[in-house]
Amino acid sequence: MISRKELGISAVYYHREVTSEELAVESALKKALAKIGVKVKSFWGSTLFHINELPFGIRHIPEVFTQFRKQLEKSSTVYSTFPTPKTLPPLPKVDVGELPQLADLGLEPPVPDQRAVLKFKGGEPAGLARLDHYFWQKDCLKRYKQTRNGMLGADYSSKFSPWLALGCLSPRYIYQQVQEYETQRFKNDSTYWLVFELLWRDYFRFICAKHGNRVFRQSGLQGVSIPWKEDWKRFDLLTEGMTGFPLVDANMRELTATGFMSNRGRQNVASFLTKNLGINWQMGAEWFESLLIDYDVCSNWGNWNYTAGVGNDARGFRYFNIQKQSKDYDPQGKYVKHWLPELTSVPARKVHQPWTLSSDEQKRYGIRIGVHYPQPVVDLWKSVQENEKVYNGALSRRS
Repeated sequence: MISRKELGISAVYYHREVTSEELAVESALKKALAKIGVKVKSFWGSTLFHINELPFGIRHIPEVFTQFRKQLEKSSTVYSTFPTPKTLPPLPKVDVGELPQLADLGLEPPVPDQRAVLKFKGGEPAGLARLDHYFWQKDCLKRYKQTRNGMLGADYSSKFSPWLALGCLSPRYIYQQVQEYETQRFKNDSTYWLVFELLWRDYFRFICAKHGNRVFRQSGLQGVSIPWKEDWKRFDLLTEGMTGFPLVDANMRELTATGFMSNRGRQNVASFLTKNLGINWQMGAEWFESLLIDYDVCSNWGNWNYTAGVGNDARGFRYFNIQKQSKDYDPQGKYVKHWLPELTSVPARKVHQPWTLSSDEQKRYGIRIGVHYPQPVVDLWKSVQENEKVYNGALSRRS
């Protein structure tokens, strides 16, 4: 076992987590460090509002986001960020030996997909550079509320989430920069809306602190026992981007290729899985967990709870109309064609409903439905009706 002297440290400091696996890691870390006499000190971080600034205790956090937000905005203050230290002590010299390269392990380095919305790079400098680009160089913040539901391109949204999830970018620093932007340039609905999204992020973290492992259970935070399907054949079609619905498939292929998916895409995919396929939402949450470059335990599982209708602030059987969403957010089909090259020649009026192409049209556009691109895996409207009956039946049994 490596000694405290060899490490050259006397204490370890870290931000506390709130979910069970992360807490287990913290516990193991404390035990290991205690054996070699290293002190451990944890702090609350990672949220916009400090836990001590909440106008209520963790057990009394409102189950409705709007109530949570209004109370915080009325009576709580965001702590100021600390100034950057002018100097830091040198890192301790530890002989770590020779670290194997990927080639030594028989692996090849991943090749980034050139279709990705952004070339994400880890670390604080990259996170700060992204913020500077989005706020100050491109002046995108003033249009955030209008563009945030886009799916194609680097600057339709901030894309701060990977750096937030990994602790490379502080939500309080983002808030501070928003305030400066409002002072120097614009203050409007868009500047507020970015802070609004940070509040949602806070809310999911505090809700997880309140409810613990309930967020991971199939019955969710609401405790609703819905007889979800575990249809692996259809689930595999979803993960492969082969459901026959271009908007869903394009988003799933983007996720597999890049580890990223827009917020609008995530909402549509989650709705399709639960409200059209009727498949256990946990399968979707775990799939996202395995691939997302911006995976955040609380935000991921909290959002899946919400979309499945088993989370807090649930509003009955709500679903996304995939066809309407396709036309509203990708009217020319640019996004789906970006990720589904087999549909490149299909005109915009048909690209979101390729199953309606006649035999002559399929020949004209060089595509055979059922061969080059799949037939729809379900009937959108009938599947929604069937799953609504299942959902409402579960609610009635609960009451």
